[in-house]
Amino acid sequence: MTEALFDTSAIGRPRILILGGTTEARQLGERLAADPRYDAAISLAGRTADPRPQPLPTRIGGFGGAEGLAAFLKAETIALLIDATHPFAARISHNAATASETTGTPLLALRRPAWERKRGDHWTHVESVAEAVSALGDAPRRIFLAIGRQEAFHFEKAPHHKYVVRSVDPVTPPLALPDVTAILASGPFAEADEIDLLQEHGIEVVVAKNSGGRATYGKIAAARKLGLEVIMIERRKPADVPSVGNCDEALERIHQWLSPE
Repeated sequence: MTEALFDTSAIGRPRILILGGTTEARQLGERLAADPRYDAAISLAGRTADPRPQPLPTRIGGFGGAEGLAAFLKAETIALLIDATHPFAARISHNAATASETTGTPLLALRRPAWERKRGDHWTHVESVAEAVSALGDAPRRIFLAIGRQEAFHFEKAPHHKYVVRSVDPVTPPLALPDVTAILASGPFAEADEIDLLQEHGIEVVVAKNSGGRATYGKIAAARKLGLEVIMIERRKPADVPSVGNCDEALERIHQWLSPE
């Protein structure tokens, strides 16, 4: 309930709303929960069936686009909006930027740095999931699909491949493919375990989004160790808003903006 999201008795404490769903959002929430200067809360989109408990009062569900988010920011007198969503949650980030501009609410993006190619990596860079499907080619291959569940349906256009699909929640509806192995799991994933997984299933190609961070980097390191191709889906250009790359930088910016003394 939004009535209980913020402390109505916290007079003079600026309200911070974190758009979360990432490890960084949770880490920042833990730091803000221990800081009496701020009244902070987290909002989750609700795309995960059983989200982990959060360190701050939590709202689950969409706002109704940029207009709905703007109305929420006004109604709750939010002093700072923090976009700490997944690097590929482009629509939410766009809505946050639009709502910020509409209401005049300051916006800070907490964006983990993207992975960078290292010596020994065999990456094929693509700009979208649809391009990743085409990049697999016509010859049948064994594919490890680690892009989440929402866009996995694109690969139904390439039914000649064999797929191992890992996601936090089941892909619904199930993929209409002749050879699919589903794995339900959430990170972090260790490199050694990823090597075992790729070898066990005879994987030839890894398809991944360039999410950045440590939790899911194991598959990238494992592919390098095994000499496998990685079809890397790159991020779209983010909204041009103030941004930081980690929680320490975010806290420093928050203190500058909200507690300048």
